[in-house]
Amino acid sequence: MESILKWEVNIMAEAKKALPILFIVMFLVMIGFGIIIPVLPFYAEALGASPAELGWLMAVYSLMQLLFAPMWGRVSDRVGRKPVIMIGIFGLALSFFLMGISSSLWMLFVARIVGGFLSAANMPTVMAYAADITSEEDRGKGMGVVGAATGLGFIFGPAVGGVFSNISLNMPFYVAGTSSVLTFFLVFLFLKESLAAEARGRHQAENPPLRRLLSGPLSILFFLQLFISLSLAGLEATFAYYAAEKAGLGAIQLGYIFMIMGLASAIVQGGLVGRLTKKHGEGTVIQAGIIISALGFALILLVDSFLTAAIFLTVFGVGNGVIRPSVSALLTRQSAEGHGSTTGLLSSFDSLGRIIGPPLGGWLFAVMIGLPYLSGIVLSIFAFILYRFYRGQTVKA
Repeated sequence: MESILKWEVNIMAEAKKALPILFIVMFLVMIGFGIIIPVLPFYAEALGASPAELGWLMAVYSLMQLLFAPMWGRVSDRVGRKPVIMIGIFGLALSFFLMGISSSLWMLFVARIVGGFLSAANMPTVMAYAADITSEEDRGKGMGVVGAATGLGFIFGPAVGGVFSNISLNMPFYVAGTSSVLTFFLVFLFLKESLAAEARGRHQAENPPLRRLLSGPLSILFFLQLFISLSLAGLEATFAYYAAEKAGLGAIQLGYIFMIMGLASAIVQGGLVGRLTKKHGEGTVIQAGIIISALGFALILLVDSFLTAAIFLTVFGVGNGVIRPSVSALLTRQSAEGHGSTTGLLSSFDSLGRIIGPPLGGWLFAVMIGLPYLSGIVLSIFAFILYRFYRGQTVKA
């Protein structure tokens, strides 16, 4: 026990150095992931994919994340964070290079399945690492840094991919693979392990099974995250069509709008979440984020120009952006053991929302163009009620 306490004191002292490295790692990981986003549909089409097959190609990656994120989180509790993060980044590099050399559609599917399976290790383990190196009061800051890096990577990655796609359709995959290899060595050389060997043994013996996580009050927070992910995925899948219909916006304008929203969300996550959760607590921030998200959905119904679209979507993005890191911080703070298991299960619920959200949003949009955003308000209300119920359960306990 004494050696574990000494390790924890040392790793807390290293947190100021580790968080910037963790930020760079996640930024580069998401840059690599984002690079292939604009080119993958055209690349798959060139290999003979139908629209339905393209949909499956996109969905199979999220499906693998859904299935295997909890497993990788538990593995990181047993063997340490660093090796599992390296496995996840290696999986990304491998999948990118496999996609780059693909000459038929089945090869592309294999690459996506392999990438989804191995890279499912990244997000839950990085969040668990952030939980390891931060105190309970600074947990929100650590999760916010991870969220900000993820958001910024998604902003700049597609732009890089678009540039390299002018050379050839498979060039972005090689660039993404090379970026992942460099990130792998960055982790290997500079990122220190955050979980003491003795703590790994303890996690292996006492790590809470998933059924326990899903049976107590904490289970409510997982379903809260599911509702938030559902509403976000539905918006992402339909907003381009909605903005074109309501305000006549094109692809370039929409790119700027999503960039503005992403930057605002990243700034709030990286700069404000930690301060707000430290001052007011994660619960207050979660509730405020849900209310702001619901307001954003309502305002989106009033979009009639580039300016209103940028402002209203940014309102939504700021509200939505503070929820995930605050939920992650609260979950890892409440579960004293098994940060990896907890964040892995959270990532799984997030992936489930991203699988169901796009087709659900598309169906709602076909019924009435404003329905995805009305449903977003309803889902936000449900999420708010869920948090109040969770709060009531914990107070009783």
